[in-house]
Amino acid sequence: MSDKNNYTDANQSNTIECLNISEKRVGLFVTCLVNTMRPSVGFASITLLEQAGCTVEVPAAQSCCGQPAFNSGDDEGTRQIAYQVIEQFEEFDYVILPSGSCASMIKKNFIEVFKEQPGWQARAQHLADRTHELLSFLVDVCNFKPKGVELDGTFTYHDSCSGYRSLNVYEQPREMLSTVKGLEHKPLNGHSECCGFGGTFCVKYSDISNAIVSEKVENVVAADADYLLGGDMGCLMNIAGKLNREGNQKITALHTAEVLAGLAPKIIGANDAS
Repeated sequence: MSDKNNYTDANQSNTIECLNISEKRVGLFVTCLVNTMRPSVGFASITLLEQAGCTVEVPAAQSCCGQPAFNSGDDEGTRQIAYQVIEQFEEFDYVILPSGSCASMIKKNFIEVFKEQPGWQARAQHLADRTHELLSFLVDVCNFKPKGVELDGTFTYHDSCSGYRSLNVYEQPREMLSTVKGLEHKPLNGHSECCGFGGTFCVKYSDISNAIVSEKVENVVAADADYLLGGDMGCLMNIAGKLNREGNQKITALHTAEVLAGLAPKIIGANDAS
């Protein structure tokens, strides 16, 4: 992750407190793609967590979750990253990520790379028990229901592999999106099938990746929706990139958090102006 953190300011505290402070002290793990490519998802996450009654902190020095190293078989490199993540986030009541992929990495794989280091494995387990994907946390833990959000149009939904299969994220985003006034859901054929991104997979096996995303794009186009929504920026960027390369400018890809936080109109307007 870049040394620059888009969510803190030298003249402000790194702690962003909500109006209705509860006992939930949340550490937001922004993720590399959000921090470098789509900071609005991070700001949307903060907004939603605050609305849900959380005190949100964004550690300024946070790093990658280690998934590229892990997927490349670099266990030692993964451990070096995991040491940092554990030390930065283990004191929070909850660790929240706007990505099922990165959340699954911390919840499932940190424990595996420390199998020969019981002390660190225990700390990794402690962190895993407190780590949640954003959308599932808002519904399952906070019982959060967005209010006053409006967005006219139709959407179809892509469920990321890690969020859907590893973390059981499915009903939660749909439940919250059902509260958005003016927004209508259109089912996506193969909604839970891989988009072909897979982090380093799309680089190592580019031909296979392209074939997978081509099929995904066919299904997205067939859904005939205005917006493609999802909970992982890697998936959304991959699908949106393929749509753009095929000349499809009709469908706008948005992270679900951006919609629920009311940021979608601003993002759509910026895209139209560019």
